[in-house]
Amino acid sequence: MDMGTLPAGAAMSPAVASRAIEGAKMTSRKVCVHYGQKQALFDVDLDIPSRQVTALIGPSGCGKSTYLRCLNRMNDVIDGCRVTGDIRLDGENIYDPKLDVVMLRARIGMVFQKPNPFPKSIYDNIAYGPRIHGMAAGKTEMDEIVQLSLERAGLWNEVKDRLAQPGTGLSGGQQQRLCIARAIAVSPEVILMDEPCSALDPIATAKIEELMDELRENYTIIIVTHSMQQAARVSQKTAFFHLGYLVEWGDTEQIFTSPRDERTQGYITGRFG
Repeated sequence: MDMGTLPAGAAMSPAVASRAIEGAKMTSRKVCVHYGQKQALFDVDLDIPSRQVTALIGPSGCGKSTYLRCLNRMNDVIDGCRVTGDIRLDGENIYDPKLDVVMLRARIGMVFQKPNPFPKSIYDNIAYGPRIHGMAAGKTEMDEIVQLSLERAGLWNEVKDRLAQPGTGLSGGQQQRLCIARAIAVSPEVILMDEPCSALDPIATAKIEELMDELRENYTIIIVTHSMQQAARVSQKTAFFHLGYLVEWGDTEQIFTSPRDERTQGYITGRFG
């Protein structure tokens, strides 16, 4: 893994500079990703605003999930993957060799495409992270963390009487909310979601979308979605990726109603994708 760094005020393109977000929660400058000889991302400059939902859209294979995995260093675990450029969380270089990756992933949680509860009880799914990080002094504190996390994920009333039962016994939509509760339990600042609704039915999807709207009061959320309708419904900012390039980003309404780039227009109107 080779993460070259740029100075804090590194130059960026005029188009990006004009839309740079003051006080952004996360910033990316000149981010490139290679898998072996194949380059998957090219010079991505993107600012992620605090306590908003930012949607990453684009055709399959365009680099949006690759970019998402850069933000909590999940690409570290992929052999032959090399990331260069500059990515910061609250101004701190997340690829600094001195940075504790375990602590970084506590600050930047992740929810995957397919629900992946641990083969443990509902309670232990939530308690797992707080136990590792020593967040509870005893059972009473842990009980409070578990209940609050499940409440925030909109799941408490459905599972409060069966906390000892396996998380894998829940429905798909409930499992995904359990995974969101598990991410919340370690008090992250940012939550990454990689197509979190693609395996869910419309009713479960609507619940997750409603949940995202509530969670952004306390968390910065970045979602990869293949559904433009979902991006339009849940996000305040949208970034459009194509062939490894960040083509355009800005307010969601502007991206969907008056995109600046003809490639964005073509994707949104269904001419390709």
